[in-house]
Amino acid sequence: MKLIDAHCHLETKDFPVTQDVIDRARAAGVVHAVVVGLLQKPGDFGHALAAAQAHSDFLTPTIGVHPHDAAQATREDWDELARLAALPHVAAIGETGLDYFYDHSPREVQIAMFHRQCQLAQQVNKPIVIHVRDAHDDCFEVLSNEKMTRGMIHCFTGDLAAARRYLDLGFHLSISGVVTYKKTEPLQEAVTFAPLERLLVETDSPYLSPVPFRGKWPNEPGRVAETAKKVAQLKGLDPDEVALTCAKNTAALLGLRVQL
Repeated sequence: MKLIDAHCHLETKDFPVTQDVIDRARAAGVVHAVVVGLLQKPGDFGHALAAAQAHSDFLTPTIGVHPHDAAQATREDWDELARLAALPHVAAIGETGLDYFYDHSPREVQIAMFHRQCQLAQQVNKPIVIHVRDAHDDCFEVLSNEKMTRGMIHCFTGDLAAARRYLDLGFHLSISGVVTYKKTEPLQEAVTFAPLERLLVETDSPYLSPVPFRGKWPNEPGRVAETAKKVAQLKGLDPDEVALTCAKNTAALLGLRVQL
């Protein structure tokens, strides 16, 4: 089985030794992972870019401002984000988007920052990585207004109707370990419906460990195999085929130079 983890977080507070995580991932069949760089606090975009530079054969970074942190981003942070976004090894902008479940930042601030990052993605000609929770209508409106057609809905947990809307825009759906949980029938229906060529698999580590690791912290890129197996089960396909196709989808979307 060949896999790419399309979305993971590897900050040092959760993973003090990145190489150990990579070794375990390789042993599980993961050939590459997309590590998400996010604003941690004013003036600090975290460990992702450094980790990707140190392990460029395995990690490719993104950079963005999460909706949780939209309100704390300063003008200087925005200038730095724009600079980092233009770096050739940064594959995408985000994760950005809307989170109306926690509302850590005011919704109008989230929306404004989301618009700005959509525009930035267009300026640097890179795909965008979307976080959306309890905000599908507003998320779809922003993406439509900004004429966004290239990117992923990371950790997609919506239903069939939401999947159709994002797929119609041109987006890929990135599926996390949530799909392995009980009582996620609407998500499973959406995954069954979506064309395999538009699906990615991810861990969102250190969060959302899939069954049979659910509740075990931290989640790791190597566990993305369990999500691929569940997607294969839902679609009635061979797990190796699903893993490889999702890996190829991720590589094509993000321009990853990965041997598959």
